[in-house]
Amino acid sequence: MRAVSLIMISLILIAAPLLAAAQTAPATLQVIVFPGGFNWPIWAAQDNGAFAREGLDVKLTPTPSSVFQLMNLIEGKFDIAMTAIDNLIAYDEGQGEAPVAATPDLFAFMGGDNGFLRLVVQPEISAYADLKDKELSVDALTTGYAFVLRKMLERGGLNANEVSLVRAGGVLQRWEALREKKHAGTLLITPFDILAQTQVLRVLGNAVDVLGPYQGLVGGARRSWARDNADKLVGFIRAYRSGLAWLYEPANKSSALQIMQKNVRGMTPELAAKTYDVLLAPSGGFDRQAAITMDGVRSVLLLRSEYGQPQKTLTDPMKYVDLTYYERAGRSR
Repeated sequence: MRAVSLIMISLILIAAPLLAAAQTAPATLQVIVFPGGFNWPIWAAQDNGAFAREGLDVKLTPTPSSVFQLMNLIEGKFDIAMTAIDNLIAYDEGQGEAPVAATPDLFAFMGGDNGFLRLVVQPEISAYADLKDKELSVDALTTGYAFVLRKMLERGGLNANEVSLVRAGGVLQRWEALREKKHAGTLLITPFDILAQTQVLRVLGNAVDVLGPYQGLVGGARRSWARDNADKLVGFIRAYRSGLAWLYEPANKSSALQIMQKNVRGMTPELAAKTYDVLLAPSGGFDRQAAITMDGVRSVLLLRSEYGQPQKTLTDPMKYVDLTYYERAGRSR
């Protein structure tokens, strides 16, 4: 009996550190994002330890396109996507750019921004009329911000058959194609619009000036995954909002600019400062609480009701939003 007791004690002593390590090991979250400065709150939360304090290890994967992002999210290869809410709505409604085998079951759990969408064109283009018979690039023809571009062109006096919209991938790919003069114009997102202006490209229009309130970036996930991983999702939201709050603190500006330069290729100190003024503007920058703007979602639904195929009349923002996790993240622990 004494020998058995000694063996049991030895096993306990060996196992205890292993159990403690297992209990304290951070949970990995696979998050797929478009490359760009709109990931600043995530980078800040990684850099200042906000995710670590929530027991999370956030792994970021850049996506080349919305099709790649949404298909892999739906198939469960990623837990969370930072994406345009229009992408989530499109696939939920069977209007996505590509067919999917699994049921999408997608929803938005928090907001981000108004898209920061600018129509950027070649320097010789000075008016919408100059785009007639030209090619403009989009990520996908039926999702994301393609319908925003179509509406901006219409308001500028151009019919759909007077321009050609071509797929060119995510914002990084579109920016590179525009810089190489492959297309006459495209919608870019800050800081790519700022980079474009340094190379004599022209900003022809701002989406919110044409559309009014518009919900751009959101955090999206599968409902089934969220139900099974509620604590992780709440922790992600809490840490993301902590990253946002940290960015908006004037005392952190210098460190924030360094984070931007570290994470965006070609970002100079001057460009980082200009990006700061746009993305962290008191009005029109990141939503300080990462809230979803329902009027902005309604604008998305209006465009999708007009252009989406098969055609559907979409009116209820809450069909695509679940704020349960967001509200829980806002409560004190």
